[in-house]
Parts: sequence; structure tokens; C-alpha cells
Amino acid sequence: MSFGPAGEAMRRRVLRGLPLTLWMWRMLPLAAFAGLRITRLDEHACCVRLPGGWRTRNPFGSAYFAAQAMAAEMSSGAPALALRDDAPRSVSMLPVGVRASYVKRLSGPGTFTCEDVPAIAGAIARAAATDEPQLLVVRSTGRNTAGDVVAEFEVSWSFKRRPAPSRDTPSRDES
Repeated sequence: MSFGPAGEAMRRRVLRGLPLTLWMWRMLPLAAFAGLRITRLDEHACCVRLPGGWRTRNPFGSAYFAAQAMAAEMSSGAPALALRDDAPRSVSMLPVGVRASYVKRLSGPGTFTCEDVPAIAGAIARAAATDEPQLLVVRSTGRNTAGDVVAEFEVSWSFKRRPAPSRDTPSRDES
């Protein structure tokens, strides 16, 4: 499995600092404010860095659970965004559930990694080929700087083929 031309272009864009930061401030301002960064995105995995500090800290001195959930969702959603660009038909995606298990306190920066990129690619391919929505549960594991597991997330994604544009509806170029 590898990214096609459109997916590869998207992959390169999200790995560059400033373009991703500007896009996040426009589309995901809370993630931008929290300082989330995609540090790896390839055919095998996606890693998102969650910085420590005042923006993500709760009153108990550890990372707020919502900040961790945001990083886990991004680590599973970023590969899907890139992969669906290469789908033969337009595919919508929506997170429909999140389960979390907090193993250890995260008191500084952390990294959330999703290694289910091949499964995401398969679900998008199946969604593009059929009218049936595809539900996929992917795992994201959070680790602290020492490499200890701090949290495990299961993010449920729904992928569904969008209807083909009607010939009676003018395209964006015609209107």
C-alpha cells in the first residue's frame, strides 16, 4: 500500500510546518491552539505530537483528557484525509465513537501513534466501491517522552461514498 499522487501531495503538505499550521488555524483552531503537530505520516503509521504545557494541562498538572483524545483522533484521521484524495469516488468520513483507556499520567509532551493505515486504506477503497458505509475501529496509542504507554484510544470511523453529482445540477465551474 502506498499513497497515490493526490494523497502523496496531501501527505507532504501536512508534514510541513507552516502550511499545516495555517490550515489548522482555519479548519481546526482548537488543535492549532493546543499545538498538535503531525510528525510522521506514511503507509504504516501516523504520529501526532501533543506538547506539554499550559495549553493542554488540567488543574491536576497532567494532560487534559480532551487534548489526548484530539491527538488520538488526528493520528487516525490524517491518514484517512490523505488516502481518500486518491479514492476513485468521493468518500466522506466521520468519527462516530471514541473509547479511551488511560494507563498512566501524561505530565509533559506525548506522541499518539496510529498504526492502522493499511486498514484505513482498505475501508476507504471499500466505501468508494459500494453504497454501504464502512465502519472501522482504529487504535491510537499515546506515549510519554520515556516511551511508556499513557493512553490507548479506539476511534470508530465511518466512511461512505458520496452520491455522484447529478447531470441536472450545474457544476461549480458552470455556476
